[in-house]
Amino acid sequence: MHAIATSVAALLAVGTGGAGCPEPVGIDRSAPVITRDEIVIHAPLDRVWRIQTDVENWPAWQPGVGSVVKQTPGPLRPGSSWVWSTEGLEGITSTVVQVDPGRRIVWGGPAQGITAVHVWTFTPTRDGVRVHTEESWTGEPVSADVELLQQALDGSLEHWLHNLKQRAEQGA
Repeated sequence: MHAIATSVAALLAVGTGGAGCPEPVGIDRSAPVITRDEIVIHAPLDRVWRIQTDVENWPAWQPGVGSVVKQTPGPLRPGSSWVWSTEGLEGITSTVVQVDPGRRIVWGGPAQGITAVHVWTFTPTRDGVRVHTEESWTGEPVSADVELLQQALDGSLEHWLHNLKQRAEQGA
């Protein structure tokens, strides 16, 4: 799957059908920066999924997200996109590549020379939902300072998961 992660266009060409795709789209496993993290959230799956996929409301519970402008109406589906800013990165355009509602969503996109592929997986547990995330970054800025960008992505995803947990467990 490494080759498909080189551009969002390639990802979209492969990942058009969510659960109907022959195999799930994943991160670029050869990327210089990859982060994987997970957390158990003690809340119903439908609440966790709704909070995570309601991109326009991310600024309400994600302090690092400054703005989100959804480009496509309705629920997230392959081809849905939004433009947003987070942690000093402005004008990020994210596009959904695959979605299996309530279970898995993959999006990716460019931002200031970085191409990201981000996979979220939601697994019901006895006492809530295990949310697993993994993200890869490629591009010249990444290759120029792998250590710094690895730390940035590690911290970003850790904060994201903890903020999602807090929001979902509050019953939002």
